[in-house]
Amino acid sequence: MWQLAGKTFNSRLILGTSRYRSPENLQQAIKRSGAEIVTVSLRRQAAGDGSRFWDMLRELNVTLLPNTANCRSVQEAVTTAHMARDLFKTNWIKLETVGDELTLQPDPFALIEAAQTLIKDGFEVFPYTTEDLVIAERLAGLGCKVLMPWAAPIGSGQGLANPQALKTLRARLPQMTLIIDAGIGLPSHASQVMEMGFDGVMLNTAVALAEDSPKMAEAFAKAIEAGRLGYEAGLMSPRSFAEPSTPTIGTPFWHNEKRA
Repeated sequence: MWQLAGKTFNSRLILGTSRYRSPENLQQAIKRSGAEIVTVSLRRQAAGDGSRFWDMLRELNVTLLPNTANCRSVQEAVTTAHMARDLFKTNWIKLETVGDELTLQPDPFALIEAAQTLIKDGFEVFPYTTEDLVIAERLAGLGCKVLMPWAAPIGSGQGLANPQALKTLRARLPQMTLIIDAGIGLPSHASQVMEMGFDGVMLNTAVALAEDSPKMAEAFAKAIEAGRLGYEAGLMSPRSFAEPSTPTIGTPFWHNEKRA
């Protein structure tokens, strides 16, 4: 079990809810993964009636993490967050502020300003950011208790584009809850970041677009659990030279005696 913004959960996997073939396909993926938190966008609800979608989420009894997906300015993000709080009845908000259209990289200036405003307004802000240490420290200084750095651009499936920066981020913010969000394409990528000591993984595209979304969701869930167990157990450090697994001291040596 782990604590996230005052709540206790068993699964360290957070699933997105977009691009699935159907609400039923999403429902099966959530069930099979054991995910207890899902992200939802206010813009998704505005696209149509969505009654099947919301009925399905209510049946699953999951915790909702609304997001400000595709917001381009501070005002747009703040307004969307307030609307999400009214609609979803939660003060949790995954804060996204797009700064670049090609990479969808967060705008750090808008992100910091919007986070500061929303924290003053009583939100529990989960900022989607890059692996930049200075930005992370600024967000932590504002009062963010959870940060969601990317591994690579959203939807790219590239895995860890800058593993050393992620290791530095984890080492310099040891008490901060850090959830990797974006760029994870394979279960092995998820296991890798968990072995680094990150607290959780947020996924969407790699599961939603898989040929078998429920099976892929389960694969990621198991990879995340394995990576966390390895981290907690204490991972072996690489060595420059070989070292025998069986000690040579005290080992009997057998030889053939020559016969006359």
